[in-house]
Amino acid sequence: MDLFKNLTVLSLEQATVLPYLTYRLAHDGMQVIRLEHPVYGDPNRFVGENVLGEERMNAYYLCINAGKKALTLNLGDPQGQKIFHSLIQELKVDIFATNQLPRNYQKLGIDYESLKALKPDIIWLGVTGFGPDSNEAAYDPILQARSGLMDMTGEADGDPQVLGIPLPDMGTSEHSYGLLMKALYRREATGEGSCINMAMFESSVSWLTVPITLSTLINKKITRRGNTHEFFCPCSVYKTSNGFVYMAVGNDRQWKSMVSQEIFKSLDKPEYEKNDGRIKDVDNVNRVINESTKNHTSEELIDLFNSLTIPVSKISTIPEVIADPLVEGRLLYSQDPATGTKITLPPPPNMTPFLEESNRKLPFPPRFGEHNHEIYGQLDYSDDDIQTLKEKGII
Repeated sequence: MDLFKNLTVLSLEQATVLPYLTYRLAHDGMQVIRLEHPVYGDPNRFVGENVLGEERMNAYYLCINAGKKALTLNLGDPQGQKIFHSLIQELKVDIFATNQLPRNYQKLGIDYESLKALKPDIIWLGVTGFGPDSNEAAYDPILQARSGLMDMTGEADGDPQVLGIPLPDMGTSEHSYGLLMKALYRREATGEGSCINMAMFESSVSWLTVPITLSTLINKKITRRGNTHEFFCPCSVYKTSNGFVYMAVGNDRQWKSMVSQEIFKSLDKPEYEKNDGRIKDVDNVNRVINESTKNHTSEELIDLFNSLTIPVSKISTIPEVIADPLVEGRLLYSQDPATGTKITLPPPPNMTPFLEESNRKLPFPPRFGEHNHEIYGQLDYSDDDIQTLKEKGII
């Protein structure tokens, strides 16, 4: 029996950091209900191509919202707060999550103490940019800049660069996922709920393991270095006759195997036998390797390095990643029953029993307020009641 299917998540969410987290929870089979303001809603609904030809269902929103239900509710209205508190109790909400600014918690009636009074064992999660005592707005690139991630990314003599994925957003989601699992275990063991405050800044800085320890331990400047590695050589991108490969030599034995090959014989020198010697002359080592690799195809070099048990890979494009046999059979799918539009979603970090049971198919990302009638109906609101609430701007 999959116990996650019995859990209900109510999430006042927008943008990426919290929607990605609840998307992960939907992979476990939890009932996830996203809550949005009846006028403004999630800004990400308006981002990207309008692939369905309708408002608030743009492409960017579709990426991380499959498997959820959607409600609209105005928490700024006293009646809206009353309905919200009924949702907490009547739906027996296990997890409430929000990425509202902390100053709005009590004003909207979503603070931990208020919800704990309604449901003592509730697990409450507040995701913020810089912690519960700060109301500073935070977008992912701002977190990348302030946390040092941006300074660590780019060419050594070039400008700082943003990462190819929004790590502060998605990394915070993953850290929050772990904390929620700990909270669920704690509740199972003790019957007690939890109040979790998760800061994107704290999450982002936690990835700086080597930079922080070594910069303080030996006063070493750690900054961006392009495609090379700070401590191992050769590790970099190398040009081939038909593209690029990334090759990484992780120890001196692998290096000896590499320079035993005819095309790299010129690098078989005493001063390069140890990694320290290669690191000291990294620019020249990489220059000589590139002079050799550019005369061979990526496929030839991959075969060679694989035969030597040296880690190597071509630089895959996104279509090539999708077609990779290790990926293709684990992709997720969702199809819109209204238009027939089918979307392909990346595999989860680990395939869940729920996804296996559902043949890796998730319900289509919900339309704005799509489940108002279904869920408010569970609170004994009639269709006429729901229409009245809509006319008043409460839902």
